[in-house]
Order: sequence, then structure tokens, then C-alpha cells
Amino acid sequence: MTTSGTPVTTTPAATPDRIVDIAIGYMGAKQLFAAARTGLFRALAEQERDVPQLAAATGLSEQMTRILADAMNALGLLERHDGRYRLAPDSAAHLTGEGDLDLHPFLGFLNEISYGHWLQFDTTVDTTKPGELEMDESRWKTFMAGVMRYNALHAAMLARSFDFAPYRDLLDLGGLSPDFAIGALRANPELSACFVFDPASTESLTQALDAAGLADRARIEPAPTDTARPAGDHDLVMVNHVIHRFTAEQNRAILGSARAAARPGATLLLLDFLLDDNDRQRPIDALHAGEYFVIDGTVVYPESEVTAWLEASGWRRREVIELPGSPRVVVAEAV
Repeated sequence: MTTSGTPVTTTPAATPDRIVDIAIGYMGAKQLFAAARTGLFRALAEQERDVPQLAAATGLSEQMTRILADAMNALGLLERHDGRYRLAPDSAAHLTGEGDLDLHPFLGFLNEISYGHWLQFDTTVDTTKPGELEMDESRWKTFMAGVMRYNALHAAMLARSFDFAPYRDLLDLGGLSPDFAIGALRANPELSACFVFDPASTESLTQALDAAGLADRARIEPAPTDTARPAGDHDLVMVNHVIHRFTAEQNRAILGSARAAARPGATLLLLDFLLDDNDRQRPIDALHAGEYFVIDGTVVYPESEVTAWLEASGWRRREVIELPGSPRVVVAEAV
């Protein structure tokens, strides 16, 4: 209050916490990669342990064990009580190899491929050109294992978030992973699926369907995604992780082909990372826009542009589902 008795409104001083947290984020990521690679989480799968016990289980020094365990505790992935560490629920589910979905291959990809590639990001920013993706057979194996495991996570989140029960005839057009349709087939025993994937995926797709015991409910029609013209009268169409790999013109054609193979009133699920026009951009989509471009120049498109393609192709946008730790799904209806 001033000497005249007039109240003074004060604005809380801005603090640097958020800036610092973002700036040092790579430190947490690298320690997560190291903790996963050295088996820290797996060592806690059966029981909680203190630092000497964790060091003995992982083969690390006690000093490094304490550093990694404390970092994972600080980030919420481990709990600590009386000097003993135990898994948080998300770590138990995804970082021990015994839970719902083991994310170690995805973390391995981020550590061995993606992280090093981001060192070229300044050049990408200055030139609007992707970095040099220098790959050998071993690195490609790591790359594909990580990408496919990340797709498996997205598929699991979709299966939890969308009701497949009303549908009978699914078209999976141009996807990279069969896990999305396999999840739908498992959720609905009355559903059958047609996979129109690139011919290079036929062998792995056949193996995945055989391993899942679902080959009798699926058929494969190999065709390049950008020129495929699937037939049928499907009531559900999936276009998963497709649009970021193609140009706007190609995407309009792909969505038009999807509409031509769908009956009136059919549902489209279009899954990908998308930029938005909200006051606050969803972080995971914006970060992947940088990831996709620096890796190979592929594009995370604005949701508004994708909606325009849908409307021009005979689809009406119905809703958008945000999947945890995953892309968004645009749900549309054939008109």
C-alpha cells in the first residue's frame, strides 16, 4: 500500500525455472537412455534395492548408480524411500520388459540414431535441409526396431481410446506397422481387414499376421501408397503415419482413394503428428516436426490443412483424439 492509502497491484516476478528445465532437458534424456541401456529398471522389476544392490545387479560403479537412480527419481520414474529405489507405475509397465509394452528399442533408437542426428539441427535450421542420415546395416536395424516399437505404442494407445466393436470391414491403407489393425482385430472378433501396404512390407506383414493368429481374417493387397486404388465397401479406414511421408498433392490423392473404397457413413482414422492453431501448441507434435525434418525432411502438417484435404476428398472431420505419448487421431466420416 502506498503512503496515500491506494493499494498497489504487484505482478509476481518471472522466474527462469521453465527456461532452465527446457534447456537442460537433454541431460535427463541421456540419463534415461543410460539407465535403460544398463538395466537399471530391469534390476528393480522384482524388488526394491539400495545403491550397492543396484550397482551389483547392473555392474555399474556405486557412484554412477547413484547418479542415474537419483536422476530417474527426480524425473519421477523411480520412487525412493530410506535410500531404497522402486519402480514408478509407468516404469514398471514400459521399462522392465515384463509390462504391457517394452520401450527399450524405442529408447535405443533415440539414443543411438536420433540424438546424434540432432547435432545437425543448427545446420537444418539455417538451411531448411535435413541432416545427413548415414546408415549401415546395424544402424538401420536399430532405426527400424525403434520406429516399429514406437508405432506399437501408438497402436496400443489407439486400441484403448477407440471403440472398434461397431465395425466389420477395415481397410488399412499405407501404414508402416500392422499393429494398428491387429489391435482392432483383437478388439473385435467380427472384424476383417484388408492391408494395402507397400509391396516391400508384404513379408513382414504376413509374418505379423501369422504370429498373431489372425491371417484367416485378413488379406494383403500390395501397392505403393501414393498410387494405390483399393477396392471395396469398407466401413472403417485407417491411414496411420502416412501423411507426413508425402506431399500435399499426394496426400489429397491418398485420401481420395481411401474415400472411394469406403461406404457412405464409414469412419476414417487418420493418425499422425499435427500442428494446430490453438493458443498453446501440443508439445509432442511440435517437437516431432523438428525430429521428422532433421531426420529425413518429412513434414508434420497443420491440422487445418489436413482438414481441408479431408473435406475436398469427401470426408467430414468429426473429432480429434489425443493419444497419450502418441500422435493425434483425426476421426472423419464419409459423406
